Amino acid sequence: MTHQLIQYIEEKYSRQDLPEIKPGMVVRVWQKFKEKKGESLKPFEGIVISLKKKKGTKKMFTVRGEAAGQMVEKTYPFNLPTITKIEILKQGKTKRAKLYFIRKLHPRKIKRKLRI
Repeated sequence: MTHQLIQYIEEKYSRQDLPEIKPGMVVRVWQKFKEKKGESLKPFEGIVISLKKKKGTKKMFTVRGEAAGQMVEKTYPFNLPTITKIEILKQGKTKRAKLYFIRKLHPRKIKRKLRI
């Protein structure tokens, strides 16, 4: 009974409209934010450095990009309703599933390492 219920909920809340994401991709994530005057769409652009829980509603991905001159990492649940779309800008070649070593590199060296 509980297994069927969990399966039903996962099917109901899983999103099929977003593209498949892999580590090393340069993506732009468009997210809705509520403000005083309504809603606004804001993009966040960066490199996908990890995927967590590759199946189900717990699937998450981490994007590392630049915001206000600082390098920032944002972790998004894949099924988050405020994400309107994900654009894939470039595909990098990687040999690893988690790209945490990027944190120590300069942005110019990242492009060389990932062969973007």
